[in-house]
Amino acid sequence: MARIFAHRGMSAIAPENTLAAIGQCADYGVTWFEADVDIIADGTVVVIHDSHLDRTTNRTGSIYDLQASDLENIDTGSWFSQEFAGEGLPTLAQLVELMNEKKLNGNIEIKSNEQGTERTYQLIDAVIAELEKLDDDREVLISSFNQLLLAELKRRAPHLRLGVLFSKEALGYDWRSIVELVGADAIHVNEDGLTREMVQIARSAGVEINVWTVNSRARANELINWGVDGVITDEAHTFIELESGR
Repeated sequence: MARIFAHRGMSAIAPENTLAAIGQCADYGVTWFEADVDIIADGTVVVIHDSHLDRTTNRTGSIYDLQASDLENIDTGSWFSQEFAGEGLPTLAQLVELMNEKKLNGNIEIKSNEQGTERTYQLIDAVIAELEKLDDDREVLISSFNQLLLAELKRRAPHLRLGVLFSKEALGYDWRSIVELVGADAIHVNEDGLTREMVQIARSAGVEINVWTVNSRARANELINWGVDGVITDEAHTFIELESGR
């Protein structure tokens, strides 16, 4: 049975990467979501896609200049609609609490931190520490485009399941070598250009394959029929029945 992942939470009906968007997964029977994390100046891990605030908040500038005390004054909802005005910029700690409360499972994408090695190590360790607070019955899959980051995370936390993110351009014939060198369990691939043969090759190699970002219902159904393990979509609230093949 394929899984439906709510991309950045229920991002078609609520502002992306917010507790509101992710919390709504439970309202629609969606048990898996995808969310992005990075680290701010004081070492707090926050849930946001971009390294700048401009696109999804009422503020401008780099997230790397923020302190935890700044977060309560950042509005991540008004750009989407007034219904979500005042929605805060969440921390990973808050997200973990929500996962436990709502019985949600998460694909946590670690962004490729732009501040160098030391800060990347700090990000990895902070993510590992926060995820240790998940209840035993919660599932988590860590993904990133940064293969070196994933390999280091696996070295520090070998119990965590990893997914290597590939863009359409980067998915080459060496994907299996990359997966094995990283110690990953899954590949996350762009749906554009993906073929049945590619899915079958991944499945025959024992590698989980999750596909992003699929917003066409027909395409999602096609991919599920091909045997993909998961579909990452902005339309999870309307795709969830595909998960069970109904």
